[in-house]
Amino acid sequence: MAKKPNYGQERRDRDRIKAAKKAEKQNAKAEKTGRTTKDNESTEVKESEAK
Repeated sequence: MAKKPNYGQERRDRDRIKAAKKAEKQNAKAEKTGRTTKDNESTEVKESEAK
């Protein structure tokens, strides 16, 4: 006889994987944005020092 499927567990697994992917994308986006902002700030400081 076949085992009864555990749909709740399967759904939790899918949701966990989906949440992990979403968090990874958000971290990558925040890291990219942070780098851009830091680069702009350092450029502005160098320009003000040059004056």
